[in-house]
Amino acid sequence: MNKVILIAKREIAERFQNRSFKWLMILGPLAVLGLIYLFLSTTTSTNKEWKILLMDKKEIFDSKLTSNPPKNLQFDFINTFVDYDEFAYQEKYQSYDISVWINEKIVSNKNVIISYRERPPENIQRKIRYLVERRMEEIMVDQFTDLSVSKFREIKQALNFSLKDVYDPKNEKSTTASWVGFSFGGLIILFVFMFGMTILRSVSREKSNRIVEVLLSSVNPRQLLTGKVLGVGFSALVQFTAWVIIIGTGLYLFRLTLFPDMFSPGFVADEVSKTDFSQELSNQSPFVELIYKQIQYLNMLVFFALFFIGGYLFYGSFFAMIGASMGSESDGQQFIIPLTLLLFVSVLSGYYVVYYPSTTLSSWLGFIPFTSPMVMMVNLSNGFEDGSTWQLFLSLIVLFISAIFMLMIAGRIYKNGILRFNHRLKLRMLIKWTKK
Repeated sequence: MNKVILIAKREIAERFQNRSFKWLMILGPLAVLGLIYLFLSTTTSTNKEWKILLMDKKEIFDSKLTSNPPKNLQFDFINTFVDYDEFAYQEKYQSYDISVWINEKIVSNKNVIISYRERPPENIQRKIRYLVERRMEEIMVDQFTDLSVSKFREIKQALNFSLKDVYDPKNEKSTTASWVGFSFGGLIILFVFMFGMTILRSVSREKSNRIVEVLLSSVNPRQLLTGKVLGVGFSALVQFTAWVIIIGTGLYLFRLTLFPDMFSPGFVADEVSKTDFSQELSNQSPFVELIYKQIQYLNMLVFFALFFIGGYLFYGSFFAMIGASMGSESDGQQFIIPLTLLLFVSVLSGYYVVYYPSTTLSSWLGFIPFTSPMVMMVNLSNGFEDGSTWQLFLSLIVLFISAIFMLMIAGRIYKNGILRFNHRLKLRMLIKWTKK
């Protein structure tokens, strides 16, 4: 056991001396945070005040839009039309972020052109559209009916359409939640592939430069394989922990500094008290709601770690087998390709379960060790029905039993193939070494 620990420590030290390992530990989570920031900045508005110029040449709107404009929108009317070049370059329009052209035939053609300097977030676009449409309704009611605007507001009620799955009428299952699980499962497959290839390269390098002959004079092949797999696996867990800490800290700082108004209860409450269309003016983005309120991080991270360990040990045994049995570096490529395809099939199985979670095939994919890490993360994000949580734990048990079995097979192939050189690798040879 002491020898296994020493080999594992050697592998860990080698990983941490590798520059690419250190850079990935830092730049990987920063890249994820960059993507999250991009989504947040493009789907939500911050404290910025948007100044909007409404060009109403015929004064159809009578210089009125709403009595209670949102506090981050400021509207000014002019009774002339300003073309794109004038708005873009003339000094007197430089303070405006957006222009809205109310054309002379808006009653009949229903066309409104909005131009901008900086593309506004989706919720700002929805606010402008809603306010212009609402004012247009008031004008048409005044011109073409005998109703007062207040009476029209009493009569007009928006229809709420709901799309229901007949098998899930309460909409308890969400595609958005499924994609969260798909993302976690995709990270498992990514880490398994990266560190599985690390095992393969380490084994093949030691074999090609004959260092393994020196190592085997002090330890037996099983101890060498076990220490190598454990050392690389521990390095992967350290890197995963660093990702969690950096991304978690980044999300917390986003909430406190860059996007504080998105989480301010006072902001939303203030908008509700001022308007009767609070749902339209909500500053909360579905993406924000997903990241900060819907994901059960503790639950997801615990099972992510468990399924990663099981998947890593299961797939890692295949990478170790290939590395130990190849006669030359190019000879093993024929076996790496199908193994990579198996990982790709695992990703496709997660995609399938996102859209068809209730099929028989989706249920079986959750218990097959090749696909279970991916599929079960999708199922976990959707939640399990009462009395069906056993499926999650049964999947874990099957995965770990399969991993132990494959490690035993890998140990036999490693023992028989690690000291063989310049041979042509064949499937028949692997089967022979498995039995020997």
